[in-house]
Amino acid sequence: MIFRRLFGFLGKDLAMDLGTANTLLYTPKDGIILNEPSVVAIDAHDGSIIAVGKEAKDFLGRTPERIRAIRPLKDGVIADFEVTKEMISFFIKKAITGMSLIKPRIVICVPTGITQVEKRAVIESALQAGSREVKLVEEPMAAAIGAGLPIEEPVGNMVVDIGGGTTEVAVISLSAVAYAESVRVAGDEMNDAIQRYFQDTHQLLIGENMAERVKMTLGTAMPIGEQLQGEVSGKNLVNGTPKSILVTDAEIREAISEPVSHIVTAVRRSLEKTPPELVGDIARNGLLLAGGGALLKGLDQLISQETNLNVIVDEEPLSTVVRGTGRTLDVPKLYGKVYIN
Repeated sequence: MIFRRLFGFLGKDLAMDLGTANTLLYTPKDGIILNEPSVVAIDAHDGSIIAVGKEAKDFLGRTPERIRAIRPLKDGVIADFEVTKEMISFFIKKAITGMSLIKPRIVICVPTGITQVEKRAVIESALQAGSREVKLVEEPMAAAIGAGLPIEEPVGNMVVDIGGGTTEVAVISLSAVAYAESVRVAGDEMNDAIQRYFQDTHQLLIGENMAERVKMTLGTAMPIGEQLQGEVSGKNLVNGTPKSILVTDAEIREAISEPVSHIVTAVRRSLEKTPPELVGDIARNGLLLAGGGALLKGLDQLISQETNLNVIVDEEPLSTVVRGTGRTLDVPKLYGKVYIN
């Protein structure tokens, strides 16, 4: 212990939010030290890594035949084990450059619906990437801790964490998940819906990055009182020429209505299956909304309207989960029992 205090620069404990869209790393001392897209560009000929993170995301839709830009995680779980291992290794090394004498201990948050095989894949990826010990914590539990909810008390706390690949809905009491549901509909599904909408309605083919920008700037879950509009550029499906059109938030709301409806339905279904005493607590305390999807304009109002609950959006929803994961390193005596592996 004395050695670690005197030579803390030799090793770091890390918290990781290994997300479908973005990966974040956090240390108790420095806070968030890395926030990069979960994208890897590889050489299709020999499988070598060309770029990882922000640089690789810029390659999406722009690569020649020799280069493939891929997302190694799909729906919140590992789809390509080898590429994920390389990505985790890259991020860890980037985060602890020059600090390799002591391998880091890592806590990684995972979806509630993850299987034992998927858990093993996450753990082995982190171990092979250079960590000495790996623990897992469920995403909604991490979000509740990150938002400062009293999870250790006999009171129901409801968390809805909308990420890139999954939406996690959970009711937490006494440091345990009383009920949880994980649906593989979230931010990426909204992006796909926007791409399909432009293809079907406007005969316009747009890329993944453009769809995400449209969602972030024009996306709304319900009318917000002011009309938003913006220009969307892509390829004309009729003749292959460049094409730009002006669209409004009403069109994008129509495009993403199905995935948004799935998320609201998951919340209502979770309330139906939660014991009445805990539902009473939730009615008094409200519902916490976290994750990148929480930034969709009007989503909190729509969920509130459909559930009659007060919906609270975390102050920094993009980092709620990784901050909570990091808190388990900060206060292990209080939060150590939330680990699931």
